[in-house]
Amino acid sequence: MDAPFSAWPWDNLGVFKYLLYGPFVANVLYSRFQEKDIKQSWCLHILILCGLRGLFHVLWGSYSNMLFLTRNRRILQQGVDFKQIDSEWDWDNFLILQAVIASIACYMFPFLENLPLWSTRGVIAALILHVCVSEPLYYWVHRKFHGDYLFAHYHSLHHSSPVPQSFTAGNATILEHLVLSIVIGIPILGASMLGYGSASLIYGYVLIFDSLRCLGHCNVEIIPHQLFDTFPFLRYLIYTPTYHSLHHTDKDTNFCLFMPLFDALGNTLNRKSWQLHKKISLNSGKNGRVPDFVFLAHVVDVVSSMHAPFVFRSFASLPFTTRLFLVPCWPFALVSLLAMWIWSKTFLNSSYNLRGRLHQSWAVPRFGFQYFLPFATEGINKQIEHAILRADRIGVKVISLAALNKNESLNGGGTLFVNKHPNLRVRVVHGNTLTAAVILNEIPEDVKEVFLTGATSKLGRAIALYLCRRRVRILMLTLSSERFQNIQKEAPADCQSYLVQVTKYQAAQNCKTWIVGKWITPREQNWAPRGTHFHQFVVPPILSFRRDCTYGDLAAMKLPDDVEGLGCCEYTMDRGVVHACHAGGVIHSLEGWTHHEVGAIDVDRIDLVWKAALKHGLKPLSSNKSIVNCKISE
Repeated sequence: MDAPFSAWPWDNLGVFKYLLYGPFVANVLYSRFQEKDIKQSWCLHILILCGLRGLFHVLWGSYSNMLFLTRNRRILQQGVDFKQIDSEWDWDNFLILQAVIASIACYMFPFLENLPLWSTRGVIAALILHVCVSEPLYYWVHRKFHGDYLFAHYHSLHHSSPVPQSFTAGNATILEHLVLSIVIGIPILGASMLGYGSASLIYGYVLIFDSLRCLGHCNVEIIPHQLFDTFPFLRYLIYTPTYHSLHHTDKDTNFCLFMPLFDALGNTLNRKSWQLHKKISLNSGKNGRVPDFVFLAHVVDVVSSMHAPFVFRSFASLPFTTRLFLVPCWPFALVSLLAMWIWSKTFLNSSYNLRGRLHQSWAVPRFGFQYFLPFATEGINKQIEHAILRADRIGVKVISLAALNKNESLNGGGTLFVNKHPNLRVRVVHGNTLTAAVILNEIPEDVKEVFLTGATSKLGRAIALYLCRRRVRILMLTLSSERFQNIQKEAPADCQSYLVQVTKYQAAQNCKTWIVGKWITPREQNWAPRGTHFHQFVVPPILSFRRDCTYGDLAAMKLPDDVEGLGCCEYTMDRGVVHACHAGGVIHSLEGWTHHEVGAIDVDRIDLVWKAALKHGLKPLSSNKSIVNCKISE
């Protein structure tokens, strides 16, 4: 049984907890339409203040996760994983609690409803009360919460987050936030009872209080050490993110609210505080750890661009889908993307650790449709080339190209860059060998005939050549007899008869295994017989039009269980699942292979890459027994 006041009363309500704001909204509407005096509605101010406080936490969280700005200022280098995100999912519970407390205070102290806009004396009074009452009270209570019983039943939740972020500041039990409400309320209520209260004081004190709490938990050192070198006394008046992070790693030190002075007086000041702060501040201008592997992604569209950890961390931790709350954010996302497009060639999107190696995702700020504009080809290739040369310059071992970044018509699957820069130390990888292996793994062993669209593409060619060696008949949809014949000539002489050119979808009306490498319309899908399964490697995926058929997902694999710091989903993939081309680059890095994987797929390496993926703990999403597991007959 949980200890009293350790769980939130609305824990089981989920998203419906926000209905608790309903009475406040009702009061505002009543004041507007019945009393015609909405300005005097204290409920309106409570709602506005709650909205602003939530926004402050979100903005601080966004800044913390902007790795392209903060990677060299981060205090703890590991990423925020799914476990921490889930633990902090209801970080905003305290806003509901303090909204209720504020409403009770307004009812008990009617003078709070008619405060002036500004009072200088009120600011001075609140500052004195904060320093003399709130700071020492919080320090004393905080130390009590680190006692065995209180820590185990109440405070351990707050310390369960390995990487502090702004949302960690709100992630605590109801008892802790009741105490924190008293700490916040003393300066405001005290100044108001002295006759010096004001609306500006309430808004200003609460928002500054939250900002300082977020500052301490942001995991990014933004206060320059030169400030403390010039004015040494300031280090006792304001804490830093480094200072508070030490409290999360050394729980017996640095208990203060915002002023280290009280830790100094209480003999709980961590002696490493100033040295570590100076070290991190000095290192902010230097390059951080070089990643071993980089996955070069790209933006699909404006809406999906918001599926990034530095926009909405919780949204990014779930598979992408368009949601209504994204619609109002669309203009801001578009402006941000255009700014990145103009000023940046690539930006760091996320990172994780695997087997002690740092893996990062960089993104090219280009929309998906731009890849199909002939006049944009040169500009896109320049951005990709810049990313490859940058990776080569800083010492990255492997860079893997995502989806459209390795488009055959764009750069020959990366061949353009390898040929142009023959002395590259970084290995350029398109990852399609593993993509082919994943698709082949999904095909049951008893299949004797498949219908293949996109048959002469890079993946289509490899799939066709592999399956024909297994004596599977492949109906290759293509209008180009020359390209078909070139592929047919690559097959062993005794297997060439299994490759059959077809030019119409009608040819597959009796084939129940379709491998789709080129987008097909619902009308074209109608030629498939009932019970057909559509395997696919086409971007974007085809529409699931047929209810009497089944549709496979894009080729993907689940990363090993020992991956660390992964807290965002790759587009529509589930947690811990990445596109096969991404996984192919990971395997290239883990195996330490020294060749470039560009251009045409080496069919003879499909089994090798697949076995390497399984050896390193990557898991296929399909439970079908794989045709790939069988060795190709000579």
